[in-house]
Amino acid sequence: MHKALTIAGSDSGGGAGIQADLKTFTAFRVYGMSALTAITAQNTLGVQGVHVLPAEFVVAQLRSVLGDIGADAAKTGMLATARIVEVVAREVRAFDLRALVVDPVMVAASGDPLLDPGAVEAVKMVLLPLALVVTPNLDEAAILAGEKIRDLAGMKEAARAIHTLGPRHVLVKGGHLPGPQVFDVLYDGRAFTVREGPRIETTNSHGTGCTLSAGIAAGLARGQAVPTAVAAAQAYVAEGLRAAVAIGKGGGPLNHLVAPKGAGIGESR
Repeated sequence: MHKALTIAGSDSGGGAGIQADLKTFTAFRVYGMSALTAITAQNTLGVQGVHVLPAEFVVAQLRSVLGDIGADAAKTGMLATARIVEVVAREVRAFDLRALVVDPVMVAASGDPLLDPGAVEAVKMVLLPLALVVTPNLDEAAILAGEKIRDLAGMKEAARAIHTLGPRHVLVKGGHLPGPQVFDVLYDGRAFTVREGPRIETTNSHGTGCTLSAGIAAGLARGQAVPTAVAAAQAYVAEGLRAAVAIGKGGGPLNHLVAPKGAGIGESR
């Protein structure tokens, strides 16, 4: 049985966070586990409240799961504080989690901050060097690279800058750039792979970043190479956006019930 761990916050509305991650792991036929970093009061209208868990309890969850079950891959999402970033990085090293996907969650789509300002430096210094893949959106990439991104060339420059922080692969997501086409840039320190696709018009896109990083982690857990895992996760997110249905009074989530394509999923072992 392939196993993946999400280290992230809870979305009470079910569209993002560990809820989206676990749904995605299941879609990819991967056994999902979780270590919660924070609990949010959240729905399709926004984030109404955040309760950050003590870093020591995050550690307790990680040691409980990894010491017993183990994980073939892991991903991080909302880590909230510098202290949590630091202890997560310490446990990742202690348990030798090499297939780590870092989704550097900093700000919710609604504009609500999800990472303390002081924690950004911790992400850059202690977590990114452990990442096999990091998946920033344009706002996050601009923070990590220290420069605003305006076009595809800027995405490539940001990927280069972020790569110097230590991750082996950088996936800069271009969905926030205007225009009918959407670009994602994957950089491995040597070459760029640019994925271009038509923009999918929908107001129900909550949880896309969490879902993408979880899909990549699921692929890695199944033994896929990074480019293969990224492509399968991108296809899953695109299909989930096309099939999204309105839930709630605001921007709803993508549809996690779609079947992954190109993920090489057959009988699980």
